[in-house]
Amino acid sequence: MPPLIHSLLDTDLYKFTMLQVVLHQFPASHGEYEFKCRNRPDMPLTQLKKELEAQLDWLCQLHFTQEELAYLRTLRFIKSDFVDYLELFHLQRRFITVSCEDGELAIRIKGPLVQAMFFEIFVLAIVNELYFRRLDSAEVRSEGLRRLEAKIAVLERFRDSEAAQQRFPLLIADFGTRRRFSRDWQQHVVERLNTALPDIFRGTSNVYLAWKLGITPIGTMAHEFFQAFQALGVRLRDFQKAALESWVQEYRGDLGIALTDVVGMDAFLADFDLYFAKLFDGLRHDSGDPYQWGEKAIAHYRKLRIDPATKMLTFSDGLSVDSALDLHRHFSPQIQVSFGIGTHFTNDMGLEPLQIVLKLVSCNGQPVAKLSDSPGKTMCSDETFLAYLRQVFKVALAA
Repeated sequence: MPPLIHSLLDTDLYKFTMLQVVLHQFPASHGEYEFKCRNRPDMPLTQLKKELEAQLDWLCQLHFTQEELAYLRTLRFIKSDFVDYLELFHLQRRFITVSCEDGELAIRIKGPLVQAMFFEIFVLAIVNELYFRRLDSAEVRSEGLRRLEAKIAVLERFRDSEAAQQRFPLLIADFGTRRRFSRDWQQHVVERLNTALPDIFRGTSNVYLAWKLGITPIGTMAHEFFQAFQALGVRLRDFQKAALESWVQEYRGDLGIALTDVVGMDAFLADFDLYFAKLFDGLRHDSGDPYQWGEKAIAHYRKLRIDPATKMLTFSDGLSVDSALDLHRHFSPQIQVSFGIGTHFTNDMGLEPLQIVLKLVSCNGQPVAKLSDSPGKTMCSDETFLAYLRQVFKVALAA
């Protein structure tokens, strides 16, 4: 089978933005990641092991080309010394292992964070494409095309009938690399959205596609960035503030959308004081009820005497076009909103998508965790640490 990943740019922008901070501020840190499938696929993922191993061998031979490095230098928030580092970079095969345990596919990444952090999106995209390649057919592709065109028609109707009535414009981006049906399908989706909806479609998280298509790469930070600070020598209660401060010092006004649900929205807002609320452009939702989350964010800005209309809420949790439009109608009278849509764009083919993740579970030999606002998204290999984290941030167990 030919390689499924052809470029080290074929990943999400936030991998580069987080990696730059790691390289500059805690380059000696080590991390460990574990793979998990949250649903029951029709075919056991263990059948993919041999092909996955071969794809990882190919992946670890890739280097950045001079053209790719030149593109990264055009992004104003990417620093020149980081691009110099990437010129020497390639993923090390010894840091990732694949096995079958208790009938499940087990993938573990363990090594320097500057290496381990960069595997995730590639691995998830490879697993997805290997799995769905077995289910691919002309009928599946035809259904995918039908569904994509139906989404575009819905967005066109909104643009033609409602957009002018809204206080703020509808902004949608592709966030679907990790869950895509295939590499070529994601490219088709992004090209089609960009052509049909240039006033609505604002870009993609996929850096390779952004480069090739001349559109905006979208992204800031992921949960792993915050989680790492649980083990970087700061008091546990202060890890969110330390992560936010680290980001501010690195980017100084760029990339100003903060992720909120590493220990839940309430605990995040307790740390997101006037200093951070003024420095960051807005917040990203990735778990829990989006309406409750958005109302809490607006109330928090108002409590700090900040006009919500000057800030942005970015929604990215399992969105469809319809749910994005409903959220836009609800919130756009008060605050700017944008939407990152993943699986619903890049893997809506009439087949059940895989719910797979590859999450940071330890850093520098210490456990780390995410206390999601959606209980099913909580992931930690150390129940004692998880209980302690709940206690420190006063997060109750979900009923």
